Amino acid sequence: MLSTMQLSFNPSTVIETALRQIAASCEAFGEDFEPEVRAADPKFGDFQANGVLGFAKRNGKNPRELAQQLLDAANKSGQFDPTLVELSLAGPGFINFKCTRAYLWNWLNQYATPADYQSGAGKLKAGRKVVIDYPSANTAKQAHIGHLRPMVIGEAIARLLDFCGADTVRDNHIGDWGTNFGTLIMQIKRERIDLDQVKEDPLALLDQLYKDGSRLEKEQPNLRDQSRAELLKLQEGDPENTSLWEKIVDISKDAFEKLYQQMGVQIDISLGESFYRDKVERVYRELTETGIAEHSEGALVVWHDEVKKFARDNERPYPFNIRKSDGASNYASTDLATILYRVEHFKAEEVIYLTDARQQDHFQQLFLTTQKWFNLCNYPTPITRHVWWGTILGKDKKPFKTKSGESIKLQTLLDEACERALAVVTEKNSDLPEAERQAIASTVGIAALKYADLASNRTQDYVFDWDRMLSFEGNTAPYLLYAVARINSIFRKAELDPESPIEGAGPLETEAELTLARKLMGLPGALDLTLNDLRPHFLCTYLYELAGAYSSFYNADKVMVDDPPTRAGRLLLCARTRSTLMTGLELLGIQALDRM
Repeated sequence: MLSTMQLSFNPSTVIETALRQIAASCEAFGEDFEPEVRAADPKFGDFQANGVLGFAKRNGKNPRELAQQLLDAANKSGQFDPTLVELSLAGPGFINFKCTRAYLWNWLNQYATPADYQSGAGKLKAGRKVVIDYPSANTAKQAHIGHLRPMVIGEAIARLLDFCGADTVRDNHIGDWGTNFGTLIMQIKRERIDLDQVKEDPLALLDQLYKDGSRLEKEQPNLRDQSRAELLKLQEGDPENTSLWEKIVDISKDAFEKLYQQMGVQIDISLGESFYRDKVERVYRELTETGIAEHSEGALVVWHDEVKKFARDNERPYPFNIRKSDGASNYASTDLATILYRVEHFKAEEVIYLTDARQQDHFQQLFLTTQKWFNLCNYPTPITRHVWWGTILGKDKKPFKTKSGESIKLQTLLDEACERALAVVTEKNSDLPEAERQAIASTVGIAALKYADLASNRTQDYVFDWDRMLSFEGNTAPYLLYAVARINSIFRKAELDPESPIEGAGPLETEAELTLARKLMGLPGALDLTLNDLRPHFLCTYLYELAGAYSSFYNADKVMVDDPPTRAGRLLLCARTRSTLMTGLELLGIQALDRM
């Protein structure tokens, strides 16, 4: 029953369960009916059941007549208390549910803190073991703007999974093995570089050494043979090359760790491709023995003839090459060994990969190969998901680069974000001490970068615009951070703690109060929507709409009125808005500020 004693964090789940039970006892529906409850247009209610339309179409029945039968049965069932929820029929067969003021008030009182929200949201994943593969940078290369998205999107998704009850493992699958190390070691030896003596930005030096080595290999083809020889020595365990490789990896890890700390990226474990180099033979053997893989022109490949998109203009689809013709492993080899390790070692039930859109074909072939392999070997098959994204564009609608055409270094971007934010903060609050303005600017600058990325639908390109992302208007981080700071200011002036219980609050009365309360109750739906397709922009949109609803409430209804119950009720709405905004920002990897 939808009652004060059974207030669900997400009321739509209560409605859906009740409708499913009611439909099962109705002759017209039976047990195969899915209510499909989702958020409704506020003009009609809080939630809407759309499942009748699809059911009627499949069964050749009139949807409105069916919806009326279900509505009548719901009203008679006693499952919906009319003092708490009102049911109505609309359109061709939609059933709307509008929560009453009493229900809204009880929900606001039951779900008051981030801990309350997490307690409710924790049922969504409920202990599910999830390995998330990010940010997975390449060793010996400086981080550039292309690394922004895996860091920002990956961290937001990982935090969301944690919040919703998953047992999450953040695996930083770094590229620390491969042919590029032969080139790099060759060039280090040619230049007689002692990596232990490099003090200033050693990663930048390694990056340049690799670029120089690659250029020289094109100009002097004989150097390619030297690079191959150095790589072979490394693969065979040569002490000198192994020592150089270890130093290269350590330099890279140290540099990226500083970036991760500045960006608020949390890593549980870093297992690079090198970790799996002695595990690929099992992959080759099992895929060959099961008949999944076969030799083709010297390479070991897997054919997926059922997927025509891999064919392009060829008669037969391109194969999934899991071992090169020279016997060397590749990305496919280590990716297959990695997913097996994640299932056997971490007991992964779900594995999520984060890369840009260009790797969609690779992951589709990886997932198909894994499914066939695990099924034939009777291994537990995890759910595999590829979270991909579009490109960050400049104002010219081309990939965002420096004026010279090079990728913008991520550290340079972060530094500029903080500098620009400092100018904005100083303009708004020049009376604040410089140290405080610097601290606020650091938070605002990084938050602006993150939020601009997250607020965009990840599968679409977006235009990088400093003025827009640092604006205090529109769907931006500064706008949301300022909303929290403004609420803090109200409690500071009232000499109250916004996290303490608020006693003596009166019931919801005005239209602005009710609109804000309904928007607050929309948090569970926003989390659910974001989690379903791992698209953080849904949560961003919700937070922006919530801040807008709060602004409308604040402008319409004075908070610090003389009447104690009214004042307490409005302070309660302020406190709940603050908690919800802070929770949402935290999930996005953004730290709220006490003042701005």
